[in-house]
Amino acid sequence: MSDTPFAPVILGNEPGSFPHSVLAERHPAIVQRVRDAFPYGPGQHRALDELLLSCAGGTVGPLPADAPDRDRWDAWGLPGHTGRSWYDVPWLWSESYFYRRLLDAVGWFGPGAWQGVDPFRPFKRAELDAPETDEELAALDGLRELPEEERARALLHGSLWGNRADLGFRISAEGARAEEPSPALVADDSETLWSLLPPAGTGTLVLVADNAGRELVPDLLLIAHLLAEGRTARAVLHVKPYPYYVSDATTADVVDALRRLRAAPGPAADHARVLWSAMADGRLAVRAHPFSSAPLPYSEMPDDLRAEFAAATLTIVKGDLNYRRLVGDRLWPATTPFRETTAYFPGPVAALRTLKSDVITGLSAATEAALVAAEGQRWRTSGTHALIQCDPSGRAQRQ
Repeated sequence: MSDTPFAPVILGNEPGSFPHSVLAERHPAIVQRVRDAFPYGPGQHRALDELLLSCAGGTVGPLPADAPDRDRWDAWGLPGHTGRSWYDVPWLWSESYFYRRLLDAVGWFGPGAWQGVDPFRPFKRAELDAPETDEELAALDGLRELPEEERARALLHGSLWGNRADLGFRISAEGARAEEPSPALVADDSETLWSLLPPAGTGTLVLVADNAGRELVPDLLLIAHLLAEGRTARAVLHVKPYPYYVSDATTADVVDALRRLRAAPGPAADHARVLWSAMADGRLAVRAHPFSSAPLPYSEMPDDLRAEFAAATLTIVKGDLNYRRLVGDRLWPATTPFRETTAYFPGPVAALRTLKSDVITGLSAATEAALVAAEGQRWRTSGTHALIQCDPSGRAQRQ
């Protein structure tokens, strides 16, 4: 990435900017929703109040002395950010640390009766159980008679646009608008992606999941299809080790989604059986690596995770947050080549993402100009545009 023009790390300290609105408006709204969703006790309410005050005008504080992951957060930069305004540290870091402190406030890490109780579970379950999920699963009936390539393409786009179900995004005013997303992609490397997953595939697909609920369901359907049709011999699904960014998927959310599929009629239940069987015999594995919730870009991934990605035939990175971590949470010029920002990645990688933040790479100058002419800069954060980008050559092949 040495030839890439300098791009500053995104902060949240510019009033009127999207990151500033997340810190100043979305995070307090999330705290209130969590407070209202559970009958928490006085201690938890006090801790939530303290978190609100800290976010509103205070500074980043340390973790409790007995925090089980304190050493990890120290390695992730906490000592250098302690005492600074939430708005003056990298936005990716401050967002991640907010969720870590929210879990502290509600007692996730225990000890106590609330240990391990997901504060976002009611929102995830409500979406998974919504009538819209039934409608989306019923649409699978229409894929039965299609050729395999058309079914695969439809399921890939289902996984891509499923990212609109991001609950954290819908809390904000922009995300609450009832708009249909544009069907046009701002970048489409899907043919390159499929070339890495040919029929009679023998390799391993890694999918780094983003959200639970109605996004995770199409992710699982895509994996089931690729396994059943032999486009990959094995799949690994990476989820978060603890509740994160409101709707990010954990292992418990994977189980909920699989049960939802098993209870559905028709093809959905067939896909569930494929997935259940694949988990039982090892063709599908679930990972919850600690770095999945790190406040850092993937360029700083640890060696064991790097080795896993290096061994994969293809790693698919889902969603907006994971895209920010993949390319770096920076104000890149939109025409910066995607492959330059992913040159560090140890194996072939693809991104499926609906656009919900300022970070973007890999656009043509004509595409960027058309978007700006039509929408100003709102196209970056509205969730109405999407991309499929692929870098087929791993770092080892480039050297």
